Amino acid sequence: MLHLITGFFNAGFYFPGYNWTSILLAIAIGIAFGGIWLFLYRPPLLKNTGLWFVFIAAAFLTWAAVSFIQLPLQVWTKDAMVHWWNPQTLSTAKFILLSYIPIVLIAGIVQEAAKIAPVFFFRQRNKIDFTPQFGLVAGAVAGAGFGIFEAIWKLNLILPDIGFASSLSNSTLRVLTAAGFSYRNYSLLGFSPLMGTFGSFYSIVFHIAASALVGYGLAKRRGWEFYLLVVFLNSFINYGAFLTYLPRITVIEGIIWGGVPLVLVTVFALWLRWHKPRVKPAVSGPADVTHLIIPPTPIS
Repeated sequence: MLHLITGFFNAGFYFPGYNWTSILLAIAIGIAFGGIWLFLYRPPLLKNTGLWFVFIAAAFLTWAAVSFIQLPLQVWTKDAMVHWWNPQTLSTAKFILLSYIPIVLIAGIVQEAAKIAPVFFFRQRNKIDFTPQFGLVAGAVAGAGFGIFEAIWKLNLILPDIGFASSLSNSTLRVLTAAGFSYRNYSLLGFSPLMGTFGSFYSIVFHIAASALVGYGLAKRRGWEFYLLVVFLNSFINYGAFLTYLPRITVIEGIIWGGVPLVLVTVFALWLRWHKPRVKPAVSGPADVTHLIIPPTPIS
């Protein structure tokens, strides 16, 4: 187990034998796409340098949580199901569909908690200035940190078909694993390698919006409610990806499955960012004119 989780953690930083041009291109595309979506929230990164801490901490902390908490819990959950149920039950289509529910729930719980942890720490040190608008922006920065990191990792490790790729020469294998967005990949395998690239961009948008909502909830003292909401959405989108992989639904249906909640959560987060509540005019009562009353002249 230790070898598995340390190997997974190192895979986020170490790409032996990969083309440096492709790696740098993946980094540039991940940062550019994440930057575009983060710009919509206009975080004050230059005025408040503490947000850079949130950005970097969320990326590394969440990746560590995925490696050392999420991955072991998912493996142990799978092992427990294998131990408690007989092979006939495990092989049924219904059980396969049900067995993946705790797997995606674990991913949602761990990832959303780890992303928002730096924001929570920032809030504890700046309670006075942590307004709902600032909490939303800080959450968006945290989501961008992990979203960009994860997208770069995915772009550098896309394998359209592991079984097919294992039969290829080392040079061709490096081409396939370097980045799913290259023209050569498209010419070899058609549209399939590009789906991983699309999923990488997909996840950046969700991570930014989801963490923005939790940051907003923290400032409103409703952090748990928003956290549980985004955990559900994270799990729901990942379950759609699982159904597409089986495949129980088509690629187009999978895109719609994840795209609808993605659009809704993004629109809601941006609406909270830029919506200015109407200020109700103060209701004024009768004017105070007591100071204008002339006192009666005393009778002498």
